[in-house]
Amino acid sequence: MTNLKYLPEDLDALRQSVVGPVLEPGAQRYEEECATFNLTCALKPAVVVGASGEKDVRAAIRFAARHGMPVAVKSAAHQVVSTAEDGLLITTRRMHRIAIHPENRLVQVEPGVRWRDVLPLTAEFGLAPIVGSAPDVGVVGYTLGGGLSPLLGRSLGYAADYVRRVNMVTADGELHEVTPHSEPDLFWAVLGGKGNFGVVTEIEFEVFPVSRFYGGGIFFAGEHLAEVLDAWRSWLPTVGEDMSSSIAVQRLPDVPDLPEPLRGAFVVHLRIGYLGSPADGADLIAPLRASAPALIDMVGEKPFSAIGEIHMDPVQPMPYVDRSTCLEEFSEETARAFVELTGPESECTLASLEIRALGGALDRDPAVPNAVPSRGLAYSVFGVAVGAPDQAQALRTSLAKVMDGLAPWAAERGLVNFLSPDEATDTAGVRELYGAQRYDRLAQVKSKYDPDNLFRFNHNVTPA
Repeated sequence: MTNLKYLPEDLDALRQSVVGPVLEPGAQRYEEECATFNLTCALKPAVVVGASGEKDVRAAIRFAARHGMPVAVKSAAHQVVSTAEDGLLITTRRMHRIAIHPENRLVQVEPGVRWRDVLPLTAEFGLAPIVGSAPDVGVVGYTLGGGLSPLLGRSLGYAADYVRRVNMVTADGELHEVTPHSEPDLFWAVLGGKGNFGVVTEIEFEVFPVSRFYGGGIFFAGEHLAEVLDAWRSWLPTVGEDMSSSIAVQRLPDVPDLPEPLRGAFVVHLRIGYLGSPADGADLIAPLRASAPALIDMVGEKPFSAIGEIHMDPVQPMPYVDRSTCLEEFSEETARAFVELTGPESECTLASLEIRALGGALDRDPAVPNAVPSRGLAYSVFGVAVGAPDQAQALRTSLAKVMDGLAPWAAERGLVNFLSPDEATDTAGVRELYGAQRYDRLAQVKSKYDPDNLFRFNHNVTPA
């Protein structure tokens, strides 16, 4: 590490003031504390503080501010956009308290909690949070980026729309209880503004009386991509907000975790999440089932806690590069381009490229406004290329070919949680994602709560 601005005795004082570990490079457990889900995105901070609670977070931020060190935060580490070099990393996995209040349908969690920890507890009361496609991700990071659900999004909106309260420590080391009434500007900004304004130590949000769904995935051979896309595109206008769906073109690895027909296969993965009855769901998706012969059909009645079975996202860390865009439309011409870019005659090597239908409640303004920038966008596209870190540039080139090919239909705004590390560190790209008016308002709030841009290892909004 270079440019260190503290003395050994300063670090000793920090150790005395916190309960959790304080680690430097080379220390035992440093690598473990810095481990990320994306093995391409290594964290290399000058100091790591394993926060055990709110007091540790405040001490760590004050230390960083005093010594001119920017601050990074890691919970589940599914989305890391910087190495955090010369900075201070706060890890939150030791902060894992969960409180369920079924009588008023509220849940409170600390920042180390993942959705997989919450789902069994809410299920006991027949309640469901607006959880995303991967239950292994952290609750707080997902929610601060908006939070897009493959099941409840189109009927209820974004997870951020149902946050009641956020406790957070800002750049001055002070704890704030942030509500729409106590600090309305900060409340607006932090929900959709990701980690730009401080470290969340607790979040309170609503949950809903949902205990089951009809859904899962249907896999078709990749050679049937055009037929499945055409059927899906024609079918979308016929279904209501209680039906969510997406299609992923996947080139799967040859691993024993996958059932035999999928190992090493080129497939089309249709994802379905429906809140109505199994009989109605089966009737609704009949045209999709008939579009091509299925390799495996896993759609059926499931408990809400099985929501991860819709997308079947990987749960083990791996090296990858990702990129996303949103589309204004998915016309016949768009679908044809999609097939040319990713289908059986293409040279596409991406592990996965998903197009997801948005709309419904995802377009509507919430009861309390927030900074989520993606309302009104019709489709999202998210691509992943898997390979060793030394292949990163070639993987980026593969992603660029597909995303650039979809550019004629691309929107300027996008989904915060789908922003890649390359895009998140580009000021112009972040401004475009939020839109100029929303970005300028975020920058004003940033200048009040973090004028020195202490929290800049993120989808950074620079202070006005």
